[in-house]
Amino acid sequence: MSDQHIDPAGNTQAFRAFANAREQEAVAKPKKSPLIPIIAVVAVIVIIGVAAFLLLQ
Repeated sequence: MSDQHIDPAGNTQAFRAFANAREQEAVAKPKKSPLIPIIAVVAVIVIIGVAAFLLLQ
């Protein structure tokens, strides 16, 4: 049993390094804006509306 001693300080340091890396990664990534998909959906709706209007005349 004594041969399998794990140093808890090493584990804590490893966890803190992991947690800090995740926080920095989250801050470094710019958040994607949903603006482009919204514009695409609006454009499709407008195109379908114009096509329907022209077909019904």
